[in-house]
Amino acid sequence: MFVIRDIIELAIRIEKNAEKIYRTAQAKFTNSSLISTLQWLAEEEINHAKWFSELKEKINPDISDPAIEEMGRTLLTDVLGSQSFSLREANFTEMQNLEELLALAAEFERDKVMFYEMLRPFIEDPETVTFLQKIISEENRHIQRLQCLRENIVLPERL
Repeated sequence: MFVIRDIIELAIRIEKNAEKIYRTAQAKFTNSSLISTLQWLAEEEINHAKWFSELKEKINPDISDPAIEEMGRTLLTDVLGSQSFSLREANFTEMQNLEELLALAAEFERDKVMFYEMLRPFIEDPETVTFLQKIISEENRHIQRLQCLRENIVLPERL
């Protein structure tokens, strides 16, 4: 029901939503560590969106059934809307330190992985499944990087 292009478009949209939220959050802080971490997170989301765009360029544009493609696209748009998962509800001004910020970012990445994994049962095309797995792998690498940063914080800085 879903085609590769739709899933990649969804991934790009999710990454752009996250980047926008991280940029908005930057303006709420004066702590340079938090600001630079939010900057890094925003740049990572931009890099992910670019990576997904490059994946999209490698896809054969042939459409097997335009009606099914449109139905899948409409469903994904309805499901996503303007969602940005756990970041939308985040209150950045209540964060006490860099560790809390990194924990929130890792939670957001896990939410994205869970969302992509929820799509899996609805995908029949093996090529689409392969691309979805690439997306999930990229998000899991991001989680690992965030966890590594979190583990290496010696003294969390206070706001």
